[in-house]
Amino acid sequence: MDEAIKRRLLALARQSVEGEVQGAAVPPIEPDWPELVHAGAFVTLRANRQLRGCIGTFSPRGALPQTIREMACEACHDPRFVTCPVRWDELPDLRIEISVLSPLERTHDPCSLKIGWHGIYIRRGHQIGCFLPQVAIEMRWDVETFLSQCCSGKAGLPSYAWQDRDTEVYLFTTEGFCEGEFGG
Repeated sequence: MDEAIKRRLLALARQSVEGEVQGAAVPPIEPDWPELVHAGAFVTLRANRQLRGCIGTFSPRGALPQTIREMACEACHDPRFVTCPVRWDELPDLRIEISVLSPLERTHDPCSLKIGWHGIYIRRGHQIGCFLPQVAIEMRWDVETFLSQCCSGKAGLPSYAWQDRDTEVYLFTTEGFCEGEFGG
């Protein structure tokens, strides 16, 4: 994806977040977008380096711009921050990151994942958890800790569940970019 498209997606996410937080209309999707292949996306919001929201989907209902707009709005209401949602006075300090996802690929060798390259999606029954690739780097986790934390902290499973045959482990990659990355 070229820089111009990334800038447009970030601008769309910014307009969506601002509209959502201020109770205004979210921007319409312009019809001149090129076709952008994706298998979902996440929008992450940080204020002063602190996480304020991160919402995404592996099952997009539309084109990438529509997915970004929806996830940006939903990130403002991340359930982890239900008692302190993003406020209008945070908007100037808010930094938006977008992660465009590759398709999920099931692995039978979870330890083959590469820290910083692969994200993980773990599912057993109705219990699901996922981490974007950068989480392992930010937390300084090794492969087994990354898998264990996703099981216990996200999916509500025992930490060792990733080793169980009944647990499905999927890997994915992202094309990530954020505000401020391109200068100007």
